[in-house]
Amino acid sequence: MERIALTSRGYNVLQEELKHRLQTVRPQIIAAIEEARAHGDLSENAEYHAAKEQQSFNEGRIQELESVTGRAQVIDPTEQNGSTAKLSATVTVADDDDKEHTFVLVGAEEADSEKNLISVTSPLGRALIGKEEGDEAIVRAPGGTRNYEIIEVAFKAIEV
Repeated sequence: MERIALTSRGYNVLQEELKHRLQTVRPQIIAAIEEARAHGDLSENAEYHAAKEQQSFNEGRIQELESVTGRAQVIDPTEQNGSTAKLSATVTVADDDDKEHTFVLVGAEEADSEKNLISVTSPLGRALIGKEEGDEAIVRAPGGTRNYEIIEVAFKAIEV
């Protein structure tokens, strides 16, 4: 069974989503199905079909979350050290325009570019892995090539 690397923050987020889907969403959907059944003929009951579709989606997501969290290899960034960028590292870079950006390298399951949580499998993540302060990371992506200078590599709690 293949392990899935997650930061401790990412693991906790997925566990919370799983708990919410099991304890809140699932009972709500079951109640909606029961209510729709009470309306009679199921073949023409749009509420029933919508609730069954929601149930299918929710159960699929529950299975996915159980699989991911069950195979998780949890990495706590506060227990990591070193000067080389790797999973759970917070990396500060300067781009071609000398603008600073800070990214956290995370597993694919927890990536969120709006929160600067960058997957280690993304073009940027792959370019940063293994780099140290002062190194240059060249990112080749569909939008073009970008150069980044590594300013700092740190291991600290992820704040989002």
